[in-house]
Amino acid sequence: MKETDNLTRGSVGRVLFRFVLPYLLSCFLQTFYGMADLFVVGLFNGPEVTAAVAAGSQVTHMLTVILVGLAMGATVMIGRAVGAGDESEAEKTVGTAAVLFSVFAVVLTVILLLTARMITGVLQTPPEAVGDTVVYLSICFGGIPFIMAYNVISAVFRGAGDSRRPMYFAGAACMVNILLDFIFIGACHFGAAGAALGTVCGQAASVILAAVFLKKRALGFPVTRKSIRVDKKCLSGILRVGIPIAMQDGLIQVAFLVITAIANSRGLVYASGVGIVEKIISFLFLVPSAFLAAISAITAQNMGAGKIQRARHSLYYGLAITVGWGIFCCLFSQFFPHMLVGMFTRDRSVAAAGCDYLRAYSFDCIFAAVHFCFSGYFCGIGKAGLSFIHNIAAILLLRIPVAYLAIVYFPSTLYPMGWAAPLGSFLSAVLCIIFYIIISCNTLSEKRV
Repeated sequence: MKETDNLTRGSVGRVLFRFVLPYLLSCFLQTFYGMADLFVVGLFNGPEVTAAVAAGSQVTHMLTVILVGLAMGATVMIGRAVGAGDESEAEKTVGTAAVLFSVFAVVLTVILLLTARMITGVLQTPPEAVGDTVVYLSICFGGIPFIMAYNVISAVFRGAGDSRRPMYFAGAACMVNILLDFIFIGACHFGAAGAALGTVCGQAASVILAAVFLKKRALGFPVTRKSIRVDKKCLSGILRVGIPIAMQDGLIQVAFLVITAIANSRGLVYASGVGIVEKIISFLFLVPSAFLAAISAITAQNMGAGKIQRARHSLYYGLAITVGWGIFCCLFSQFFPHMLVGMFTRDRSVAAAGCDYLRAYSFDCIFAAVHFCFSGYFCGIGKAGLSFIHNIAAILLLRIPVAYLAIVYFPSTLYPMGWAAPLGSFLSAVLCIIFYIIISCNTLSEKRV
């Protein structure tokens, strides 16, 4: 298995960069075409359509993040099997994942299509944007099987140590989506519906390309039709790792939706400003997100190979790079927020509100970098529950309460509300460091015994 050697041998720094760069680019492409939706909508439509796409895309992003979290269970289990040289276990995990996520996709699609209008109401969507939001969500929900298939196939490749092919899949989705955005939104004037159609078609294109690669058996171990069945042991392993990650990521996104609902209750200007900044932040978070996935995969393979110290080194490299990136993003957002917010709106009121929100929110880039890297490490060593614990604590104790109090006591600006996320991430970072110290001490004690 050539890809296994890439993650368990050689310089840790080079291995990490070789894995993370294609993953980072694929994340960039995914986020870019999401931002392109908002950009093109802003060019051809008013604030009500912008608010609809911003709110709707947050819901679809939340779903995608949850699916990626679940799929991380497959990534980690495949990574461990590959690291241990167990091709049979890797094959069984791929087959189990295929069945599990296919069933989940069908059930989820039906439920969400039936609740699209209710979800719009829960978000406290401004009345002017309700109709467009429902249409956007309904179309995107119909495309969930494609979103599911893309993310699961990508997770399988990454577990096998290959982060390049998922980049190709994301590139195909990006090109198709942006092209169709200008056709559906600009030429055909479909508005929010055009943005949703472009997204779904882009995901479909990526799945087709992924299927072509899978047919060529490019994983490094055999996968046949007979492999597509449920193995109880593999199912248990996928769920044991994937469910805590999906829950933690889902709760984070729920917290963002609650914050969005709080902002929406203050009117169209704040709703648009918050939606735009959330898109910007999702772009800035690409680096720590990429390292989270890379550290998870590298840690899983090295733990499977019994190379614990090497797994820790990948965490240290990730922390140094992502914290540095976070400091840069924070400083840029303090001095030039208008350069970022201004790309998505020509409305001066929306831009002013967004800049206030971004100045405070950008500090999250520093603290989130810390807990993202630790979360990747915890997932890789099979302790995904720790990531759930620190995230739920941050959400319940700081993120939501601070956002609510800020909008109540400071209704004329979004700046105080922007501090909700950084404060939550700071708590998460502190808890992660404590968990890591405890795990390290326990490991040292076991070695001495």
